[in-house]
Parts: sequence; C-alpha cells; structure tokens
Amino acid sequence: MFGYIATDDPYLYKKDDVLYKSMYCGVCKSIGATCGQMARLSLTYDIAFLSVFYHNLTGNDVVIEKSRCIAHPIRKRQIAKRDKLFDELASVNLILAKYKVGDDKIDSGKGRVKNLLISRGYKKAKKNLPEIDVLVKQGYDRLRSLETPDNGLIDEVSEVFGNMLAEISDQVFKEYKNKFTHKLFFYIGKWIYLIDALDDYDKDKKNGEYNPFVIRYNSKDCKSLITDNSDDLDFMFAEIFTGIKENFVNIKFKFNRDLLANILLRGIPDKTQSIIKQKLAGKGKPRKA
Repeated sequence: MFGYIATDDPYLYKKDDVLYKSMYCGVCKSIGATCGQMARLSLTYDIAFLSVFYHNLTGNDVVIEKSRCIAHPIRKRQIAKRDKLFDELASVNLILAKYKVGDDKIDSGKGRVKNLLISRGYKKAKKNLPEIDVLVKQGYDRLRSLETPDNGLIDEVSEVFGNMLAEISDQVFKEYKNKFTHKLFFYIGKWIYLIDALDDYDKDKKNGEYNPFVIRYNSKDCKSLITDNSDDLDFMFAEIFTGIKENFVNIKFKFNRDLLANILLRGIPDKTQSIIKQKLAGKGKPRKA
C-alpha cells in the first residue's frame, strides 16, 4: 500500500533532488544500523518524505556527506548523516512494512519471503517503538473489520487508513504536532489507500480480493471505471488535494518548503494523473518508488 509518494521531477530544484536522495540514503543507513541489513528491503521514498518533513518541522538540520554503501560500494554518494530522527523513522518504516506485507499475505498469499526477511528487523523496531506498533495493528484490524464483500463505502474504509497515518504522525512529531499536521497526514493516508485501490482494480477484481471501487462500481475493468465515473473520481481526489494544500500552507517549517511543496502539491496530483492515464491506455501497474 506504500510507495506512491514521489516528486514531480520536471519542477524539482536540483538542490532538492540532492537533498531528497540523500535523505533516502540516510534512512536506509539507519535501517541497517538499527534493524539489520535485510530490513533495508522495506525502504520506500515514502519514509524519505516523512524524514524531510520531520527534520524540517522540528528544525533538526541534516549533515550531508559523501559515503559508500552496500548498494553502491564503489562510487561515493551524497548521504545524510545518521541522527536520532533517522533512527526513529527507521523503526517506523519497519513497522509499517511488516503490517503491509502481512496484509498482502492475507489478501493474495504473496509476500512470504519478504515477511521472513524483515521479521528480525521488525522485532527490533517494535521494541524501539511499541506505541507505533499498537497504532498500526489497531489500524489494520479496523480495516479488516470493514473490508467485507458488501462494503463499498469508499470514504469510510479509506478514512481508517487516513486516521491511522494521522495518529502515527502525532506520535512521531510529539510536541511539534498540531491540528494541521494531523489533518495533513489524514489526507495523505486517505490518498494512499485510494490510489492503491485504483491501481489494483483489475488485479483485485480478477482475484476476488477486496477493493472498494470494485464493490461500489463493479466496472468490467479499471479503464471502464475511470471512463464511466470520471466525475466521482475527480471529486474524490480533488477533495483530498484541497485538504492537503489547506493544511500544508498552515504548517510552519524551520527551513525552506520547496521540496515538501513539490511532493505534496505537485507530486501527489501528478502521480494520480499518471496512474489514471496508464489505466486509460490499458497498461499495467507502474513501478513504485
């Protein structure tokens, strides 16, 4: 369900591209150091975004240095130096990844190998952040109770995931949280759930897996769903984009907002349109970050 958050590259400043990639590598380093090397398999750019947001919100500057890593042992890369925020987010990443893989196993029986590979790292992460583990478990339990063959209430189901991410953000940001950060991550979570459901429409319909769009509209394929219900989908996603923008502009950051603005105000709508265009063209799922 993760891996959709991305930058809008044509409008991304070079400085922000360097920062984003270095933050990604910084989280990766912290995952290896705190949760084990195999746990790095769980990394996505979603957690790099959260790291940028967290450092900026709290005023914890990052030190970028050239270094080698397991994935790039020969040529040095720009990597953000490990700090306590990276270490905390490394555990958040593992907990989210573990429950996501568990959800995949229940839905389709896939993910057994990855689940095994990250299990040891998850145990360390759970020990580091037991309160986050409880929040994620409760969120997925609530989803499971609603993801029934007769529940096509798209808002109700997607808002559970939104509320889970909002509660996680409150726990992570601590005294820096406020009503705007809470609501922002609610809308981000809701978007992640919906764009994943839209992206998985054809697979879920074929395999008989839960998908609120399949239950609500039961179109023969995702192309038909989008073509026949474009007004509904436009309204649904426009409401989310508006919610993201209205809350983002009210959050005070310590550093510049350019990278976060690119991701939230351009990257998320761009990713949405990219997936819709691919479905209309009859293409399969795009690669996630």
